Amino acid sequence: MRYDTAEDWRAAPRKRVVLFAMSGLGKTHVSSLLRDTGDWFHYSIDYRIGTRYMGEYIADNAKREAMTVPFLRELLLSDSIYIGSNITFHNLTPVSTYLGKPGDPARGGLPMETYRQRQEQFRRAEEQALLDTGYFIDRAQDLYGYPHFVCDTGGSICEWVDAEDPADPILTELSRHALMVWVRGSEAHTEELIRRFDKAPKPMAYQPEFLAACWADYLAETGLAETAVDPDGFIRWTYARALAHRQPRYEAMARNWGVTVEAADMATVRDAADFTEVIAAALP
Repeated sequence: MRYDTAEDWRAAPRKRVVLFAMSGLGKTHVSSLLRDTGDWFHYSIDYRIGTRYMGEYIADNAKREAMTVPFLRELLLSDSIYIGSNITFHNLTPVSTYLGKPGDPARGGLPMETYRQRQEQFRRAEEQALLDTGYFIDRAQDLYGYPHFVCDTGGSICEWVDAEDPADPILTELSRHALMVWVRGSEAHTEELIRRFDKAPKPMAYQPEFLAACWADYLAETGLAETAVDPDGFIRWTYARALAHRQPRYEAMARNWGVTVEAADMATVRDAADFTEVIAAALP
């Protein structure tokens, strides 16, 4: 933690924070608001994953589908067309589409072996993107002259770290450079996240052991074969369990490595001055 007291934070000429929370609690909204002030560099972990570490996987997957269409196959083989992903801070769909969902291929599902491979690719990508934070802090300062920096992490950060290990490499690196801030949701937030997810289920990244346990339990509970699983049905069933699994991991990250800000308080932020005060309130 780089700021021992609220006054240290307020007076700091260079404010650097890492926001972590479940997706949907406003990390990207606040980060974008800060970026728009012109003084804050917004480092999106998910954007870095999609553009630097998984770009080839995503493009190759699209090309693989295009190669099944004779017309497109001919154009690809003759280098007449280009296929790539159009990832932005607010449109990370190519990443989630590539991650996919396990289950019935007729309903867009992936074989579990392929799904696990993609989960592992994402894990490696996210770990590396997190470890790139220090480089981007220096880059933002040296290249662009930004005095302040916000790292907008993905919801799955807690899956790849051990917050009880004082030598955890990712948390050690992040906390060396910035203040770790957990945006904690309430029970009402959790209910709303579940409602939203049920309406529009999106692919997620899971800790391998957690995924294996959920998959085994789901197959046992439903009596379905792997190829008969409704992909959306499985990830809907898993979502609330994923929230419960992640909550204590976030809590440990905040307890041992950073501070906690309530999501309701973060939602009041309208400008950089508001953000400074919300963070200051979480410090001694």
